[in-house]
Amino acid sequence: MQGLGNDFVVIDAINQSVVLNRDQIRFIADRHFGIGCDQILLVERSAGDADFFYRIYNADGGEVEQCGNGARCFVRYVHDHGLTQKRQVSVETLSGLIMPELQHNGEVKVNMGIPEFEPANIPFIAEKRALIYDLDVQGACVQISALSMGNPHAVRVVTDLEAAPVCTEGALIETHPRFPKRVNVGYMQVMDRQHIRLRVYERGAGETLACGTGACAAAVAGIRQGLIDAPVTVSTRGGSLSISWAGEGAPVFMIGPAVTVFEGEINL
Repeated sequence: MQGLGNDFVVIDAINQSVVLNRDQIRFIADRHFGIGCDQILLVERSAGDADFFYRIYNADGGEVEQCGNGARCFVRYVHDHGLTQKRQVSVETLSGLIMPELQHNGEVKVNMGIPEFEPANIPFIAEKRALIYDLDVQGACVQISALSMGNPHAVRVVTDLEAAPVCTEGALIETHPRFPKRVNVGYMQVMDRQHIRLRVYERGAGETLACGTGACAAAVAGIRQGLIDAPVTVSTRGGSLSISWAGEGAPVFMIGPAVTVFEGEINL
């Protein structure tokens, strides 16, 4: 499946037993020897009151807490495969509960939860909470916003997105010691008050065509800095998302597509 070109292998772990090790995950994600994807999503039963549990693995084999584009694909998958008749489902993740909803036009709306700005909860090493942080990247001082959308994000505002050092500087920020669990790095160019362009270097995957939580984080960072207003159209290389946020203490809502590309089986 894919959401704006951010692509996933989605596996039903309800009707079959699925236990994947790191080597198997890397094999599935490999675009030459396996299927190829940015992330692998497991659809599991919830141990609590939620409809489902959602497990996410990056292409490098590491398990992560949240994935916005994946959340849209998740609800499309469980609906299309008859695992639920509900258009809105409650889905438990490692970072808490999300509520994706299949719209009648085929797009998916997701309540992505309330952004977290306290450094310790991102996690990010800082003396106190701030709107902008100075980060030393190999001797150069770069300015970032830091927040969590269930997973850690650093957001950089740039004037020329095409010239932004996404794959070089982004890789250095991803593994910066001030982010103990690494970080997704977003580069945002403001086009007007309700439109931004975005590229994201994703933790454990490199630059992807789109990042749902990255779009949410960028929109929130831009609104907090007074650069943009909600709702915000976030244009990525894979397409556009609509992001709404009412401000501190409010959840972020994301609307965008989710598409099934093909189905099959693989011998592990």
